[in-house]
Amino acid sequence: MDNYENEHHVQTGRGSVSVIVCGDQDKPPLITYPDLALNHMSCFQGLFFFPEAASLLLHNFCIYHISPPGHELGAGEICEDDPSPSADDLADQILEVLNFFGLGAVMCMGVTAGAYILSLFALKYRERVLGLILISPLCKSPSWSEWFYNKVMSNLLYFYGMCGLLKECLLQRYFSKEVRGSAEVAESDIVQACRKLLDERQSNNVLRFLQAINRRPDITEGLKRLRCRTLIFVGDSSPFHSEALHMISKLDRRYSALVEVQACGSMVTEEQPHAMLIPMEYFFMGYGLYRPCQFSDSPRSPLSPSCISPELLSPESMGLKLKPIKTRIS
Repeated sequence: MDNYENEHHVQTGRGSVSVIVCGDQDKPPLITYPDLALNHMSCFQGLFFFPEAASLLLHNFCIYHISPPGHELGAGEICEDDPSPSADDLADQILEVLNFFGLGAVMCMGVTAGAYILSLFALKYRERVLGLILISPLCKSPSWSEWFYNKVMSNLLYFYGMCGLLKECLLQRYFSKEVRGSAEVAESDIVQACRKLLDERQSNNVLRFLQAINRRPDITEGLKRLRCRTLIFVGDSSPFHSEALHMISKLDRRYSALVEVQACGSMVTEEQPHAMLIPMEYFFMGYGLYRPCQFSDSPRSPLSPSCISPELLSPESMGLKLKPIKTRIS
């Protein structure tokens, strides 16, 4: 990841949480939160191994990768007697992590379930969030079909652990069928790597996070009150594509933009990280941040959105379907 990477275990009122810190802690903070059964290695590695994205992010931010409880590399099983956290508990845990590191307002990046937890955090603690980068986010409570699918996964976890069928369910959640392969086409390296990393998860820990997400409240009504700038990415073959369209329709148009990535599943960070680069650059320009080649001063100035309103590019750029929404209006 980065030569400054180190792991902290933060004790919170809702159990211990692992935080991997990458980069210079004098820089503005960006926190990440992964999707179900993942951690920073399986959810954000593609983005941080993509050189231009890594230089943009690590030049401007110190990264704090928060794992859902018991999802970090080498995690043991959480004690059965510990109460299962709710989505609210997980959002409150983030506040305790920020306070532990003495962080004020932060930039947030989350994928699917992690995007939901960070959005809930932003609604509860608005003064602590500068901006949201959400990848295939959730905002409604589960539809009947998602609830049922999650229940099937819960039963598999409970009775069979991290079995082959459960891994197939998760890989369908994360990736498009293009990279998952078929009888004729081998599955891609990123899917194989993800499958291996899933083997390391403790099934009971994953079950606890899944139960919290399956009981999540609908936060749609609160979205109108969000005043931080929000950039949403979604793969057009993500099972949560319609959810992302619903979410952008509820956010204030002046502060939000949607990027639909063609032929991509939910985990844009792994499957098509290059598609995130230009929209993120434009998004960060609103905070006066640039990629290092254009920018030699220290990026330690606090992030305060300036009044520029960059258009989020032309749709021709990298084959993306981009919505012509201004990210900020002065």
